[in-house]
Amino acid sequence: MTTMYAALLRGINVGGARKVPMAELRTLLESLGHERVSTYLQSGQAVFASGRRDEDGLAAELALAIEKHFGFTADVIVRDHAYLRDVAEACPFPAAELEAKQVHVTYFSAPADAGRFEAIDRRDFLPEEFRLGDRALYLYVPDGLGRSQLADALARPRVNKGLIATTRNWNTVAKLVELTRPS
Repeated sequence: MTTMYAALLRGINVGGARKVPMAELRTLLESLGHERVSTYLQSGQAVFASGRRDEDGLAAELALAIEKHFGFTADVIVRDHAYLRDVAEACPFPAAELEAKQVHVTYFSAPADAGRFEAIDRRDFLPEEFRLGDRALYLYVPDGLGRSQLADALARPRVNKGLIATTRNWNTVAKLVELTRPS
């Protein structure tokens, strides 16, 4: 039995650096034995089916293949449909009532305990807010991510130390749930 997964690549195709053409990424995933491979946008999302059940192993395998093929390292998080659906359903903000640029999810490679965020005084950033979820952080930024001081504070190395963290806007969150839905 196969499971549908999304691979989330961090920091590729940004500002002309670390280019990963989506057609090559699809071919690379197929060469690893995955089926029903597709990509979404140019910013590092791929969807595939695999009989394997090891998300961390799948991520490590893809990261190594990217390094060998493209000549640079890329952080990769792999998550299955059930997880992506659960994260979307658990959103503490009214995502359906907001613009997609106002709600984001940062996916983490492992659980992030609340202690990582204790130094951030949430009152300093209002009306921006964040909440922790299952290996995810939900971010509400009324003026968008590019203008968010809270997003900058959350991206600091001391907050994310030892974790891979990659952020997607709500449109992408919802689309990945749709694209990984079992057929």
